[in-house]
Amino acid sequence: MAATKKIEEALAHIREAEKSLKTSLLKWKPDYDLAADEYNAAATCYKTAKQYAQCRECLLKAVENYKLNRSFFSAGKCLENAALISKELGDMDSIFKLAERAACMYQEHGIPDTAALNLEKAAKMIENHLPEKALHLYEHAVDIVMTEDRPRQAAEYQSRVARLNVRLQKYDAATDAIRREICYHQAGENNPAIGRLTVGLVLVQLARGDSVAAEKAFREWGTYCEQEEVQTLEMLIQAFDEEDGDMALKALNSSFIKHMDVEYAKLARSLPVPKCSQETKKPGVTDTYPPYTSSSADVDSVTAGMGNASISQGDEELDLC
Repeated sequence: MAATKKIEEALAHIREAEKSLKTSLLKWKPDYDLAADEYNAAATCYKTAKQYAQCRECLLKAVENYKLNRSFFSAGKCLENAALISKELGDMDSIFKLAERAACMYQEHGIPDTAALNLEKAAKMIENHLPEKALHLYEHAVDIVMTEDRPRQAAEYQSRVARLNVRLQKYDAATDAIRREICYHQAGENNPAIGRLTVGLVLVQLARGDSVAAEKAFREWGTYCEQEEVQTLEMLIQAFDEEDGDMALKALNSSFIKHMDVEYAKLARSLPVPKCSQETKKPGVTDTYPPYTSSSADVDSVTAGMGNASISQGDEELDLC
């Protein structure tokens, strides 16, 4: 009964919206703002009645009318809400598209931080279902905040880019992502974060099967590592150079490696240890690792012009708005 009442209320709002868009001899211009508000109200009623498809349809109609009235913030909010409704519908691909459009609206309104936050929320929603598109959203968020010279926020989003690439075993892309994240932290002199990322970079290079690149990464950034990290990385690189499985396992069993972010901890566990198989693991080596909690730091501008990067999906430019 309550749902039926809400549906009737939604239909009444839709009739008012359609009426406000009509013109006559005494009304020459449609009232886009009123129509948008009525469609938005109808969407709220449909949501309460759990009629999610009709809810999203009304939200998108509200968006078009808000755009015609240049109410970009309201249009962005409707698109963001439509993305949440798409989650209820299980339409993950729509979440990606709607998040991109919402970010465009927020940027038009002059609030890039909100645009980037919206992209991050959407990326988290689709990360397990559409990891490649989630990567695109995180990268877009990095570009947006860098247009405002906010490398602290950029480092946070870039961290997600790097970890997701590691999860997908895209180690070449992960290498580039980690280096970029290091640059953001380096600008803010966040040395502990750089030291930990150096460990991650070495692990990724070893996963690529390139121990020379791993040693080069350590020599390049190792000065930011703490003493325990330095000793462990030296032992690990030496173990791979000398193909010493026991030494490699001892290094990978280091407590700080096991307490890194889960993606890097899993990577360390899966490394092809020289002359050693899973059956020869020593009792001290564990297969479970606690989650790593990342930290953020105040940083300054680091990469000029990065905010102007083109955001594309596949080979076609996205029509975001």
